[in-house]
Formats: sequence, C-alpha cells, structure tokens
Amino acid sequence: MEPEIVEVEPLRYAPAPQWRAPPPPPPLPPPPMTASSSASATEASASASAVTAALQFDSEKLPQTLVLEIRPFLRVANQIEAESPRVAYLCRFHAFEKAHMLDPRSTGRGVRQFKTTLLQRLEQDEKSTFSKRKERNDAREIKSFYEKKKQANAHQLMPVLGEVLKAVLIGTGLESLVASEDFGDKSGFRYNIIPLHPRSSQQPIMLLQEIKVAVSAVFNVRSLPLANVKGEKSQTDIFRWLQSWFGFQKGNVANQREHLILLLANMHARLNPKSSSAPMLDERAVEELLAKTFESYLTWCKFLGRKSNIWLPSVKQEIQQHKLLYISLYLLIWGEASNLRLMPECLCYIFHHMSYELYGVLSGAVSLITGEKVRPAYGGEDESFLNKVVAPIYDEIYAEALKNKNGVSDHSTWRNYDDLNEFFWSADCFKLGWPMRLNNDFFFTSTKNKKSHETKIQNSQLPRGSSSAQNIVNTEVPDQSQQVVNIRTRPFHNMVYYLYHIPNFFVYVFSSE
Repeated sequence: MEPEIVEVEPLRYAPAPQWRAPPPPPPLPPPPMTASSSASATEASASASAVTAALQFDSEKLPQTLVLEIRPFLRVANQIEAESPRVAYLCRFHAFEKAHMLDPRSTGRGVRQFKTTLLQRLEQDEKSTFSKRKERNDAREIKSFYEKKKQANAHQLMPVLGEVLKAVLIGTGLESLVASEDFGDKSGFRYNIIPLHPRSSQQPIMLLQEIKVAVSAVFNVRSLPLANVKGEKSQTDIFRWLQSWFGFQKGNVANQREHLILLLANMHARLNPKSSSAPMLDERAVEELLAKTFESYLTWCKFLGRKSNIWLPSVKQEIQQHKLLYISLYLLIWGEASNLRLMPECLCYIFHHMSYELYGVLSGAVSLITGEKVRPAYGGEDESFLNKVVAPIYDEIYAEALKNKNGVSDHSTWRNYDDLNEFFWSADCFKLGWPMRLNNDFFFTSTKNKKSHETKIQNSQLPRGSSSAQNIVNTEVPDQSQQVVNIRTRPFHNMVYYLYHIPNFFVYVFSSE
C-alpha cells in the first residue's frame, strides 16, 4: 500500500491584538470660585513655585575651587530667604560675581555648570523678589536688614552681609552710610560645641552645672599680671592672657579653650563622690587632669635628672588657677606644634622652657642684668610661637626629608623623626638653649642654602633686651666636620643578628607543642 502524501502549510505567527485601556471619564466641572478659595489657590501656586525654584538650585553642590569663597554667601542666602527674599537674591548675585572673578573663563571642573545654574536662579528671582522689597532701593534694603541682624547679635551673618552691603553701595553715593562700620570676621564667636559668645548663657549646654564651673574656672583671671598686649579682650580668660605673652594663633586659642572646658567638665561630672562645692570646680578634677597631662613630661624630667618647671604658689586660692595655666600652656603648644607632635620629647623640651618663663611672669621676677621684669623670649608678637619656635624645627625636618630622595637614600645619610627626637633624650639637648641657637648640632644640614637661611633666621631671632647669657646667639656657622648629630646606622652584622631570632622563634613554638 503506497503512503499518502499530505501537503502541510507552515505555521505563521500572528500577534494578538494589543490591549487598550478604556478612555477616562470626563472631568467633573470645577466648583464655583469664592474670594477665600481664590486666595488659597494663589498662595498654593506661589508656594509651589517657591518650592520648585528652591529645588532648582542646591547651595551645597559646588565646584571644589569655589567652596571656600562662595559657600558662605549661598548658605546665608538660604538661611534668610524666608525673612528677606531680596537680600537673599543680593547675596546670591554677589556669589555669582565672586565666582566669575575667581574663574572668569570657567576652566575649573564644574564651574561652567554651576554658573549657568546660578544665573538661571538669579533671572528667576530678580522679578519675584523685586516686588517684595520693603525699601525704595537695594542699598537701603540690605542696609536695613544688616542693622536689624546687628541689633540681634547674629554674629555668624555679619561678615557675609557686610561684604554684600559694601559691594552694593559701590557707585551709589551712599558709601558714607558704612564708612565707620567694621566688617571684620567675628571669628571669636565661632564655636564647635560650647558657645562662649555673648547672650549664649541660656543655651541648654551652658545650663549644665559641670559646664558652668569649668567656664568659670577658665575665665578666672583675678590676681594675674596685666596682659602683655593692651586690649579689652586680652584679660578676659587665661587663654587670651597666655596668647598675649607667648604669641599663639587665634584659632588655636579658641580650639584649646573649648578643649579644656570639655575636659574639666567631663572629669568634674565623673567624680565619685560628687563635689560638695557646687558653684566651684572641684580640685580633684583639676588634679586628675594635671597628672594625665604631664605624665610624659615628668617622666622626661626624671630621666634627664632635671627638676620640673611646674611651680605652684603658696597662696591656696591661686593654686588651681596656676595649675590650669600650666595645662593651658601645654595644650596650646601641642595644638600648634604640627609635625612636632611626632617628637614628644621635643615638645617636653619646649614646654620645659616656656613653663619656666610662665613662672617668671606669674611671680613678677626681675632680671638681675637689666633690672626689668622677665619676659618670654619669643612672645609679644602675633603668631610668634609658630614663626620662631615651630618653623625652625619644622624646616630642619623638611630639609632632612629631602635627603631621603623618595626612599632611595641610605638611612645613614639622613635623619627621620626618631633620629631628631633622640637629640632630646640626653641632657646635651639643653645646649640648644632658649632662645634656640640655630647654629647648634641639632640644626645640622649639608646644604649651603640651608646654612645661609639659618644665618638670616638667627639674626632675626635675637631677642630685644636679652636678659641672660643664654640669649646670646653666635652668628658664625661652625665647621660641619665638627658637628655631631644623631644619625641611625645599621651595620652589616645586624642582619645576622636579626636572622638569628628566626630559628629561636621556631624552636620555642615547636617545643611548646
């Protein structure tokens, strides 16, 4: 039987018809408009437009090259926009001008995009804020707002508003309105945790008992000699008093003042049993902080066979104040020491001499040579501690680091932090003197440029009215062949000595099993 051949047609894919949603129902007719509903609708649309405008610009996303100069103006603009939209617009406009002056060709990364976004925001706010202006022109508007914030002691806004006001008044003929104004930075009112500026006593953190007693102790300047620099703020607390004598930086003084207040408050709060004298700082807290702060310094003095220069008065009422002065002096030295913090014995040496000078100022000691009261060797000028104490030692560290040649040079040809710090492990370090003799072995370097640089520095380091033989600095640079410095050397047999420990390690490990 022959098979039957059946022809089969190929299957073809036929897509299913696409589903479509039914049309929406027609919208309901709007309710009749009344006066109240129309006003609320207007307010809602205005608020919606304000929110939309605020979302178009973010004051925190800035190019890295403009952050320091531009961000303060944009933050202040966001902060005061609800209170005075026109002044906020002027702050943003001034920020745009500064950004264009800093980078006129917009070559920085993200600068062009930032300028475009800010310009769009300014074009949008120009007309909307003009109608909300309360004065007849922008100059009087920002002047009125500035006076209002000045009376409210809004110190964090004053530098920004002052600069914008000064820029707006240029060419208007109203420059005389601010001729006597001081638009300086009120950095003294900046703080991290503890607000110490005026009218801050009612803030919650300032109502804590431990904070009150710590602040009272730090601001106790009774029985102290007059400050070295005449001024209304030089005699307000022990840190400004120390700054006037030793020339510390203002930022360092503000940071360490808050640092000490928090340390004292924490130790006062942890006392057990609690302090019986509630309105005063407990002596146990001060004694505990004193012991922890000067543990390393007292060990260093004992190792070198020297007496500590922490001298306390015989008057009982002044003992706590003098303890806080020594602690504050050490904190100020540490806060401004920079890379010298990696050399703890060097810091002990610096504090040893400066604490002795502090004792001379407190006791009113008189020089037997000049007949005048003893004064610190490096004090009396702004930032003198940084320029005359820290900078010479740091320059020596930097000069030695250059000899490293990115790790290629041998260790015996240059000195690292440990080698420089070993100089202060022996009593020979006192040959360095105070003021420091910049031709001492410690400042040894093999470059001619360094020698000439040291000669210029040491000539400028000669103190005025020097009162002791130690203050005399020899301006001649000794021969380098006679210099003795601490350079760590590693002989070849040290390698054998180190390898010897490896088999000993295995012997002890396997024998214990």
